[in-house]
Amino acid sequence: MRVETIGNATLYLGDCLDVMRDMLPDGSVDLTVTSPPYDNLRTYNGTLNDWTPEKWQAIIRELFRVTKQGGVVVWIVGDATINGSETGTGFRQALYAMECGFRLHDTMIYSKASQPRQNGVRYEQQFEYMFVWAKGAQPKRSLLREPSKNACKTVKRTCRDGGKDALAVSVSVVAAEKVKGNVWFYGTKENRTLHPAIYPEALARDHILSWSNPGDVVLDPFLGSGTTGKMAILEGRRFIGIEREPKYFDIACRRIEDAQRQGRLIA
Repeated sequence: MRVETIGNATLYLGDCLDVMRDMLPDGSVDLTVTSPPYDNLRTYNGTLNDWTPEKWQAIIRELFRVTKQGGVVVWIVGDATINGSETGTGFRQALYAMECGFRLHDTMIYSKASQPRQNGVRYEQQFEYMFVWAKGAQPKRSLLREPSKNACKTVKRTCRDGGKDALAVSVSVVAAEKVKGNVWFYGTKENRTLHPAIYPEALARDHILSWSNPGDVVLDPFLGSGTTGKMAILEGRRFIGIEREPKYFDIACRRIEDAQRQGRLIA
């Protein structure tokens, strides 16, 4: 097992299941933001044929063990389409996480602002699920806000008050901001020379800001090219990443090293 310590980040080259079992204590992680292999849709070195139900179930059990009370796992996933139908594996994973003790805090959508390839058989997939699993009663949260559509406008609402024919009119001013919805839109201009299935840096950043605090430990057991790690470091978190493919591990090390330098310049 190769281990690289880069500032506030510890990166492991190895199988995530082995590393979590051997290296991560119970309740040591505040937040996991990760994207698993998607029904073997991603192939490193030609195959990911060990991505079986037994494998992902064991990984979810380990994630429950290492997550602190009040911690969160964000599981970003899509399903393969076989013979025109989706496999439903992502839903099975979410239900299994609940069997392990997680609560399904939210089912969010990552909507891709791009035109998908058309095949004429079914409506093309333009989104992925982001299952937010929480351990404990209430997760840490700092919900992101966005400008309200009718900010600062006066709104009148009529409602029944008391008897059948009694009406009451309330007047209120629309707040300048509101909590974001759970469908998040991102462009797809990420550099795919880094990794074939890279997700937007802004997506990782927004989850990190939503479900953790500065100084917390963020984990990505499917590190890839290190997007979660880069954004965790830039947002003042500590980071643990695990990747089994040496090529992507080396890319992640470089990106997280750059983030450490950038973070020091900002500070």
